[in-house]
Amino acid sequence: MSDEIQERAGVPVLVCDPAGPPVATEQDALDLIGAAFLGAQVVAVPANRLDERFFSLGTRFAGDVMQKFVNYRVRLAVVGDISPQLAQSSALRALVHESNQGGQIWFVPDLDALDARLRAAR
Repeated sequence: MSDEIQERAGVPVLVCDPAGPPVATEQDALDLIGAAFLGAQVVAVPANRLDERFFSLGTRFAGDVMQKFVNYRVRLAVVGDISPQLAQSSALRALVHESNQGGQIWFVPDLDALDARLRAAR
């Protein structure tokens, strides 16, 4: 599977291939945003594609990536189990909790949970 735009809960979503290239730079994030401009409103990135620096908030990588999505008004969904990272960082737990309260950036365990969030946001 490659990254592809799918309609999920009535919303066009760029669903990224779990085996795709890592998101390790801000340019990688911008590339995903550019791909979303082909018709998606949300980019669903598997958590395993995010560089480990994303989950270490002291690096500021997560903030830089998330800010790019906010600036370009493309929603970001981090999809997958991040419980090992959450167990190691209260700051990351707070970020995930706060993000999930809003409508721009979500952390969800799987695509079914993303579908539920999209339905609830409509």
